[in-house]
Amino acid sequence: MSNEENANNTEENATIAEESVNTVEEVVSKSAEKIEDLTSKKTEDSVKNAGGNLLSSVLSLKESNPKLFYGLLAVVAIPVVVIMMSGGGSDAVTGPKIKDLVSGQKYTLKSSNSYDPSATVRLVAVPGALSAYDDSEEADRNGACQHLAQGTSVTALDFSAAYGQAKQFVKVQVEDGPCKGTTAWALGIDVQ
Repeated sequence: MSNEENANNTEENATIAEESVNTVEEVVSKSAEKIEDLTSKKTEDSVKNAGGNLLSSVLSLKESNPKLFYGLLAVVAIPVVVIMMSGGGSDAVTGPKIKDLVSGQKYTLKSSNSYDPSATVRLVAVPGALSAYDDSEEADRNGACQHLAQGTSVTALDFSAAYGQAKQFVKVQVEDGPCKGTTAWALGIDVQ
């Protein structure tokens, strides 16, 4: 082979190589566009159909093999129930306790369910009547000696059990203030 033939072959090879590169670039760009179109359509479709496919698979499993279906259901449900039922500390939740009140002893009124120092303690005429705590009437909110300030001194006179608890209500006599000498019932937890 002569130099001219080598030069011609080299030029032909270079031309072929350029054409191949251009062809490959075109194929790659077209493929990339097609892949983008397909993946975006497929991901949208797959996201839309994933829930439907999963549901149809589960329902077909229920029809075709109920033992397996209910077994899988138990495998998922039992740990969830165990997790929900377990946990927490062994410490019991504690709240305010009713003192062991003694008839004839002097105590003070304190609203155990409030942190507000200006909160009042409600006194009622009848122990255990929930309607006695209804403040919907004007007279109930502004009646004389029905709401006493915390710290008011009282004497325990009698006790009433309610809702399975002894000494749930305490009959008290007010020892100071404008209601001195008045007797009414208070919640046992409010007499400290």
